Amino acid sequence: MLPDEATIQSLRRDIALQVSRAARRLGDTQVAAARRLGVPQPTLSKIINGRVSDLSIEFLLRIAVRVGLPITLQTGRDAKEAGAFVSGLPRRGTNAPGSKLAQEARESSGESERRLTPGARLEAFLEHNQLLGALHQAGRAAEQRRLYATVGTA
Repeated sequence: MLPDEATIQSLRRDIALQVSRAARRLGDTQVAAARRLGVPQPTLSKIINGRVSDLSIEFLLRIAVRVGLPITLQTGRDAKEAGAFVSGLPRRGTNAPGSKLAQEARESSGESERRLTPGARLEAFLEHNQLLGALHQAGRAAEQRRLYATVGTA
């Protein structure tokens, strides 16, 4: 399989996983959830069971939009780096009381995000990804130096 095909397949599986999780959160039967999402029940069953190789990413994204999922797609140099990530949904267990500082940081972050235009949000996302890439690269370089230092002393 070519790298771009592997990346597309990885994205397809991740989007399906996120849609599947969202469909389960609806709390309906598959038939009712499929009806709410505007897809046939057998198609929703395929998505839930991860049999999505014949479904297009566009189709899966349309379902994600219908269920209200804020999805971010990420590709990379390797298909293993590709993924579909959901942001902005409350995580399980976040209702537990936390520190006041953490709560203020979450509120500030949410306010900042709401003020960003879509273009500014995209710029921030791209800058974030560049910083993550640099961080990963620095980590790999540090690991190589550590390995060379270990080999040199052995």
